Amino acid sequence: MRDVFGQALLDYQSGKYKEDIITFSTVAGQDKMPLPYLFRNFEAMPAIEQQALKLCKGNVLDIGCGAGNHALYLQEKGLDVTGLDVSEGAISTCKLRGLKKTLNSTIYGLDGMKFDTLLLLMNGIGIAESLSKLDPFLKQLKQLLLPGGQVLLDSSDIIYMFDEEDIYEKTKSLIRSGQYYGEVTFTMEYKGYSSAPFQWLYLDYDTLKAHTRAHGWSCELVMEGEHYDYLARLSLGK
Repeated sequence: MRDVFGQALLDYQSGKYKEDIITFSTVAGQDKMPLPYLFRNFEAMPAIEQQALKLCKGNVLDIGCGAGNHALYLQEKGLDVTGLDVSEGAISTCKLRGLKKTLNSTIYGLDGMKFDTLLLLMNGIGIAESLSKLDPFLKQLKQLLLPGGQVLLDSSDIIYMFDEEDIYEKTKSLIRSGQYYGEVTFTMEYKGYSSAPFQWLYLDYDTLKAHTRAHGWSCELVMEGEHYDYLARLSLGK
């Protein structure tokens, strides 16, 4: 089962919910990803997600759409929205839930397509995988935007997960290896099947701002959450 995440979504959508996804990461160890939460409505979303949805405008691309919660909400509000995900199961789930426009692709397979809003929620910037890949990722986002467009993304500064001694040792180790402390490797497990390991990037706001400015973006801190998370808006200009 290669698409562990997508199969879990399909099972829940089909009424076959019996267990949750188990995640393993290089930072937090073992954790659980409850499937019902991946199907939450607007009222159950964190305030950061609600605010991001309120700021969406025009033609929207929901990058890493998962089960389609955000895209479906925007569709119901009358926006022209497309859900994009690399997971076939996620896209099938979105279609079953009534999302009209979907793409089973990465952001690098959308030649010629342009949008007014690019939406990356649930730590969506994590799709960039690592700090070394952030710059080409931002360059590709720029290619997908129409004039006057915006990127709405959230992330978290996970430095809080280390105590002071851990931070000191972790920082020394990362400097030696050339890594950034927000680079995390994950594996998912569902019904006894494991996904391939994959990288995910948790990005502090100052680092995001520095990289985006280098590419000509304007970076605005829209909102901060209660758990070291934040919502940022990127636009092209000064």
